[in-house]
Amino acid sequence: MTATRTFRLKADVSSDDSSGLIAVLEQFVSGHVHAAPHGYRLEGTVVGDSARELNRQLLTALRKVERRTRLRSAWTADGVTERFFDYVPKGVRPAD
Repeated sequence: MTATRTFRLKADVSSDDSSGLIAVLEQFVSGHVHAAPHGYRLEGTVVGDSARELNRQLLTALRKVERRTRLRSAWTADGVTERFFDYVPKGVRPAD
């Protein structure tokens, strides 16, 4: 079992109809949700076991509201940033 950690999240959420997504975003992330040209920009913190699992939970919740939702995210904890596009890991690097 992995330890629960606090992740810093920076993400862009886009969708064909993003009107219903704001409620899900505000429930999931402790931080700021800003409107962007094609959706929303998230910056905040989330507590969980792994970046991969948190990313999956967030995208699944968003897609229950709007099926064509896209998520580009960067999860940072313990000096490491993990990036994802939708469910797909895109790399791990040292945090800035």
